Amino acid sequence: MSEATFTALRAQLEQAATTFADGPRALEGILLGMVDDVDRAVREPLEIFPVCHHSPASALAMARRLREKQPKVVYLELCEDMAPLLTELRNCRLPVAVQAFATELDGFPADWAPLSVVAPVTEASAEYQAVAYALDTPGVELVLVDRSSDHVFQWQEPEEDTPAGADADAPAAEEETALHGDAVGVEIGDLRPRFAELEDHLLRHGKVRHWSEWWHQYVELPLGDSDHDTYRQVMFLIGSLFRRLAPGDSRRVRVDEDRERYMWTRMREHLAASGTDPADCLYVCGAFHAASRVAEFGVGGSDGFEISPRTATRWQYGLIPSSHTAIEAQFGLAAGSVSIAATEWAKNLKRTRVKPYRLAGQAGTKKPARAAAPPAPMADTPAADRLTGFLHRPPVLDPLDEAELLGWSVEIVRAARRNGYLASTADAIAVFETSILLAGMRDRARPTPYDFQDAAVTCIEKDSVPGRRDVRRLVEIMMGGDRVGQVGYDALPPLARDVHDRLAPLNLKLQQRGVQRALLDIASQPGLAKCSDVLWILKYLMPHGAARPIMGDRRLGEKPIQESWDLALGTHQRALIELGYEGVSIEQVLEQRLRRTAYDPKATAATVLRAVEDAILHLRSRRLADELGTRALEVLAQERSVDGAPEVLRRVRRLLAYYRTSEPVLPGWIESFVKTGYAHYCTLLPTAFTDEDATVRQVAAMFGFLFSMESLALSLGCDRTQLELAVAQSHPQEPDRTALLWAAQTHLGRLSREELRARCAALLGNPLVVPAYPRYLSGFLHALEPVPQLTDFVVEAVSNAFAELPDPVLLPWLPSLITGLRSSGSELAPLLIREAGRIYPGRLDDLDSWVPPWRARPAPAAAPGSGRPPGPAALPLLTAHPAACDALAALLGCEGAWDESGAATGAALLARHPGTANALEALLTAS
Repeated sequence: MSEATFTALRAQLEQAATTFADGPRALEGILLGMVDDVDRAVREPLEIFPVCHHSPASALAMARRLREKQPKVVYLELCEDMAPLLTELRNCRLPVAVQAFATELDGFPADWAPLSVVAPVTEASAEYQAVAYALDTPGVELVLVDRSSDHVFQWQEPEEDTPAGADADAPAAEEETALHGDAVGVEIGDLRPRFAELEDHLLRHGKVRHWSEWWHQYVELPLGDSDHDTYRQVMFLIGSLFRRLAPGDSRRVRVDEDRERYMWTRMREHLAASGTDPADCLYVCGAFHAASRVAEFGVGGSDGFEISPRTATRWQYGLIPSSHTAIEAQFGLAAGSVSIAATEWAKNLKRTRVKPYRLAGQAGTKKPARAAAPPAPMADTPAADRLTGFLHRPPVLDPLDEAELLGWSVEIVRAARRNGYLASTADAIAVFETSILLAGMRDRARPTPYDFQDAAVTCIEKDSVPGRRDVRRLVEIMMGGDRVGQVGYDALPPLARDVHDRLAPLNLKLQQRGVQRALLDIASQPGLAKCSDVLWILKYLMPHGAARPIMGDRRLGEKPIQESWDLALGTHQRALIELGYEGVSIEQVLEQRLRRTAYDPKATAATVLRAVEDAILHLRSRRLADELGTRALEVLAQERSVDGAPEVLRRVRRLLAYYRTSEPVLPGWIESFVKTGYAHYCTLLPTAFTDEDATVRQVAAMFGFLFSMESLALSLGCDRTQLELAVAQSHPQEPDRTALLWAAQTHLGRLSREELRARCAALLGNPLVVPAYPRYLSGFLHALEPVPQLTDFVVEAVSNAFAELPDPVLLPWLPSLITGLRSSGSELAPLLIREAGRIYPGRLDDLDSWVPPWRARPAPAAAPGSGRPPGPAALPLLTAHPAACDALAALLGCEGAWDESGAATGAALLARHPGTANALEALLTAS
């Protein structure tokens, strides 16, 4: 190429720098440096093709150039370790994302896990055109030359707290749009000003709201019909401009330059190894990296850059579904911009009749017609200066396409009506005219989709949104919507394919997005039990909503009969694919996760016991359950708090009940757990009563463990004296804990019912203690967990509280009572309700004459042998049943005859055994 190619442009820019600046040196360095960057990139023997991500103009220019040049090697700016996955794109419906995923890190901070890198691919992108051409054209090699996924994180600064996040300025994605999660996004051609003032200046003078609209108006449309040389030089110029005006962020600049050194080093290595002529190659990269100034630039660049080895982190690779909205959210693009780009791509193909490249058998696309033989490659001729003419040419104003605009206006009104808006034909006319008006105010002859969107919001939305979608969202849907990709069955990892195969008996389209209902009648079709097992494991492993049970439950020792499920595996396809990175089957993944949970440094005995229960429920693995149970024993022995006591009690009870009904003998680990737990909680009991961090519920759970496991613990060698000493050493100060201690003493026999009743009566009789009486009742309510025998007494205490407490004390306590019963209602409320139903009258008419049994209680009966004469209640009973009395007398050796009153034998029997008579009388009186 001649040295004078850009001489005219340089002269003009020097004159402009002298005119608009204080001196030629102030602006000359930037303007002439941009021309030098363009000149350098154009002169490079290995053709550089600059692109912008998801740009229809770039994709169109790429399709044209590939058919003209027919390169033998395509170098692509994409992570080099993702190359094996690109062939699987033909089994997917775009958009999808190529993903690298790692959970077990070696060489990175542990809190960075999991690491994830995604590279989204859409049909309206230059990278897809290059991939489709290379994979479907015989003799063409595709080489990925960008840094590996491992290097993406190697070059991450340690002080950055969230390395797995996307652009910090990107808007947060909603749940339905966050298909990429928190992965790092890698795309070809991240072309956006990194100088905030420059971007604000461009938006303000371009009369647009955001960068996507500016790019569409001032780059996409002018470059849509330009020739190859003009396209390249303009993209080089834009990349150089943004690069030279970027702020001095040393870290980001260093990463950008290292990426360029990396890519050129890889390309020279491949050229040397393959012997390919650089003229037969094409280097596809972002325009920002095309205007590079590093010493390694070009085929003849220096070779001083050393590529560091990868870490020992084990990376997994796969394809995950993507969507237009997910791409916009991750890369900070305007909402709807990718959908508008897809629409513009279709219009460009129709207008220019350029035939794009599509992978053979690509899902979601029409089968391409049989094409004629490709044209012979054109000889490359030196490119002339196209920038001077392009920059001098006034913008081409597209004529107004009234038919297109009328179609948009009618369609948006129809969509608004379907979504609850009171739109009419007049609104369609208003949208049409307002679109033209807004375009004119913004110096446009033809309204863009963004002008139309603003006009529709102004004319239709008015002051409220009656439905779920606003007008702006309706326009986005009308322009193409949030197209969601899908990974085909053949491109799924083995685990995902195994899940689909095992759920095949359900006869559902599991790859279809949306919720589907699955009905499992396991009683009549026992084979569906295997599907049930898969669904319960998926519920455990996948996000909420992927597999949700509607009817049916899985509990220890129970067999399912019928189940109903809502499945959305197609919607949550990414989560299912990422499970495949962890193992070859869902059972293996579940086992790994249970072990990870159990051996976590922060694991508690309760969480490990939950893992034991899950291993039994979902895996039916006695080996794994025993291993995790042994781990639970170790964790319990190391705990110094009682925070998890309620859950430990609940789960140990369930596991004991299961093993006692399904196993001939208890496993050794659970016997050791009960024995260790008995001694452990006895040791912690005195401290827990005075610990401010321990709650009454937790202390009650400790008593529940000690009392309910006491028989088993004593049989295993524990000493009950240890429990009695722990109770004797407990000296609580709070009323609720004091009441709990009284209940425990009653259970141990250290406090009788009458003494307990007398203490409660003394509390109600003391005006100073009455305000705190509800707290005592709270302690008694929690005591029902370890001492359910006190249920009748608790009903009595609560009834006395309602009868005797003054309203200023009673009314504020009621919300606390209701809250307490709701929090522990599953265990305590049924006990109270049953006991209250037994004590209180069942009919309203009986309530007036009803006397509480604790107030009608008789005096205690005399002890046997006390000499007290038998009461009168026993004699009528004996005389009413003389035959039974004679048999009892003969058995006891009493002789006598019935007198005229029929009471001789009965009187003799009562006189001989007065203690028995008194006990019988007390029993009859109480009844």
